[in-house]
Amino acid sequence: MELDVATIWSAIITLVLMPFAWAFNKMFSEVKRQQILLSKTREEIAYNYARKDDVRDDITKLMDALHRLEDKLDKVLSK
Repeated sequence: MELDVATIWSAIITLVLMPFAWAFNKMFSEVKRQQILLSKTREEIAYNYARKDDVRDDITKLMDALHRLEDKLDKVLSK
């Protein structure tokens, strides 16, 4: 069996480059997984915050209740 320099050099390059290619592939898939998790987290966090319409409706209800209370106080104090 005859081994020439090109065969030995190809084997050395393969043994050196394959772990780097494997590690790069693993890192790429991990980055992709992290991006998916990040986008899911962003979607879930958005549900925890109040929207402008919700806040506006709540403030309107609160102001109506305060006006009713003010009217009742005016009636009590006017007597």
